[in-house]
Amino acid sequence: MQSLEPALQSKYEHLKKLLQDLGSVVVAFSGGVDSTVVLKVAVDVLGESAKAVIATSPTLPASELNDAHQLCEAIGVQLEVVKTDQLKIKAFVQNDATRCFHCKTDLYQLLSSVRRVAGFQSIVDGTNVDDIGEDRPGIQAGKQLGVRSPLFEANCGKSDIRHLAQVLGLANWNKPAAACLSSRISRGIPITKTLLSRVEKAESFLLSEGLMQVRVRLHGEMARIEVGYWEISKLVESGRRIRVLEALKEIGFTTVTIDLEGYRAGGGN
Repeated sequence: MQSLEPALQSKYEHLKKLLQDLGSVVVAFSGGVDSTVVLKVAVDVLGESAKAVIATSPTLPASELNDAHQLCEAIGVQLEVVKTDQLKIKAFVQNDATRCFHCKTDLYQLLSSVRRVAGFQSIVDGTNVDDIGEDRPGIQAGKQLGVRSPLFEANCGKSDIRHLAQVLGLANWNKPAAACLSSRISRGIPITKTLLSRVEKAESFLLSEGLMQVRVRLHGEMARIEVGYWEISKLVESGRRIRVLEALKEIGFTTVTIDLEGYRAGGGN
């Protein structure tokens, strides 16, 4: 492993000690860079006392589950897959400002059962210091259920995590930020499997067109496309623009728009 600059080395050592002191952990794994760093370091310091668990549901794109399996294989840990369905939770489906709270409560209750059966000590997630200032009701759910956030406790932000992931040799160190499909549906519009599928198909098509940072925000029958601001010109190239328009209308959108502000975290709120 290449050397880290002193400040990040200190955070890395703190992260390792936090996980080591926990003794045994269930990692709430998503396949994103944050939880991957937590999992990698947990496996390095705890070995078989670190368990990776991902919850599948209609809100998780199939591609994300596939990526999660590949990452765990590279790290050398078995991925445990548990099933849930937030669409059975009325408070989640109504899609108000508390949606993420209900989703994460469901997730962490499920992981609590996994932890008890395994006889492990703690559940840990990938929350970091840059998450705290955002609208994240799910973080509150984690706190209420005793979930630990070692990246936050070690004072690691996004740039720290990506640098650490690169040094640790993690394949997703530069992977664009991801979020569950329900975050694409405007608040107040009830979440259904049909709408989630529509968003997943639309985003999958855009990714197949070579775009990297993609969100398709659903506003009724209208799709509002967000891509990285540096990719907007690529999106509107004549041939690609026509292909995107035709594909999204075939998927079920009646109007397709491009957000000139580009991708931004929480753009659906």
